[in-house]
Amino acid sequence: MAGHSQFKNIMHRKGRQDAVRSKMFSKLAREITVAAKTGLPDPTMNSRLRLAVQNAKAQSMPKDNIERAIKKASGADGESYDEVRYEGYGPGGVAVIVEALTDNRNRTASSVRSTFSKAGGALGETGSVSFSFDRVGEITYKASVGSADKVMDAAIEAGAEDVVSDEDSHTIYCGFEDINDVSKALEGALGEAETIKAVWRPQNTVPVDEERAASLLKLVETLEDDDDVQNVYTNFEVSDEVMAKLSA
Repeated sequence: MAGHSQFKNIMHRKGRQDAVRSKMFSKLAREITVAAKTGLPDPTMNSRLRLAVQNAKAQSMPKDNIERAIKKASGADGESYDEVRYEGYGPGGVAVIVEALTDNRNRTASSVRSTFSKAGGALGETGSVSFSFDRVGEITYKASVGSADKVMDAAIEAGAEDVVSDEDSHTIYCGFEDINDVSKALEGALGEAETIKAVWRPQNTVPVDEERAASLLKLVETLEDDDDVQNVYTNFEVSDEVMAKLSA
């Protein structure tokens, strides 16, 4: 798996998810607000909002929080955020894509640039690394929904392009424009997904050693701790041996 997915697994094992629940809810709420503002404030009529609400529910976000986030998008005093993407290189030349929703571009750009610099990396121009990633749909299910073969069969039937299964989950990839159709078909076969979103999937991965992996994971963690940052994607790969050391 790519470094970002591995990082998520490591942090989960360390129990960090409970500590960042409030920050996670804040990011989910911001995505809901932006989704509601880009279309109708009705999930049944706004596919982006429907996915945002579904992801929030999958993370046990309270219904009141979801409704409040939708209401923030309406009215003259509704919150307004710009969608911004930053691209750059981490330690060892590893490619990094950062997606942000911000009400202050200067603040966010300064923060992201500083984080890259402190980690020994550097920001590049838009498009400087995204050419080595594919924009795709990513649908995840817990491992308990069924065997890898069962999920693979359902994914093929739904029109997905690839499936990656491990002991914790099943990750299904599809064309970016097919997210809604594929996710609906999968829901009929496997039930409601844990997450449904558009992601940047690396075309190739870069192997890194333990020292470099630790630096990169720290970079990702610091970026994700930024309130304005929604998602971080990388193209590094860590061996099972190094993973075991980092997870200890």
